[in-house]
Formats: sequence, structure tokens, C-alpha cells
Amino acid sequence: MNIIITNIKWIMVIAGLLTCSMIYAVFAPQAALISMFGEALTEPLAQVVVRSWGFLIFLMGVLLIYGAYKPIYRNLCLIIVSLSKIAFISMIFIFGTQYIEKSAVTLILDSILITLFAFYLIKAKSVT
Repeated sequence: MNIIITNIKWIMVIAGLLTCSMIYAVFAPQAALISMFGEALTEPLAQVVVRSWGFLIFLMGVLLIYGAYKPIYRNLCLIIVSLSKIAFISMIFIFGTQYIEKSAVTLILDSILITLFAFYLIKAKSVT
């Protein structure tokens, strides 16, 4: 598992770029909802909430990329992003079980990333 430690920068950059792709929710909120959950919301408030949600996810991607290149902030960035991903997964399993199948790829990828980030944080803590 030392491969994770030595390649965390690139894992973070790739994960960050993938996470940044949700910026498209800002510009195409209905398309984002349909691709993530298989449903669209038509209320005007939904447009604002989905766009905001997409931008916040984009910021998590930016945070990953920033942390990849700024090792002093890496652990903090990994913790914040992991908590965000844990919250998303938890909310789907608690409040949106009907969307699990449609969002399975995201749920699996986020779970893998959380695991990799946790492993890195545990190993980094034991080194210091």
C-alpha cells in the first residue's frame, strides 16, 4: 500500500479533476440531475440549489488539486473532501435509496477515494 503514499499527489489530481467535472451542474442543472439520479426537478428553486450544489462539488475538486500541490495543507484538504463525500454517500443511503442504482458509479468511486484518502491519512499520521 506504499503505492498510495508515494502517488497521493496524482491520486488527488485525478480525483480532483473528476470531481471538478460537476461544474457542468452550474450550466446544465437538469442534465446533471438526470445523469446523477435519473430525474429532473423543474421548480425555480431547484435550479438555484442544483447549481449551488454543483459549484460546491467543483470546489471540493479544486481543494483536492490544491492539496496535491501544497503538502502542508494536504491532510486538511483530504479530511474536508472525505467528509463531503461521506455526507453525500450517507444522504443517498438514508434519504435517497431509490437513486442508488443510478448513482452507483459515483457512490463506488467516492467510496474508493474515501478509503484511499483514509489510508493515506492514517499512514501519514503514523509517520509523524
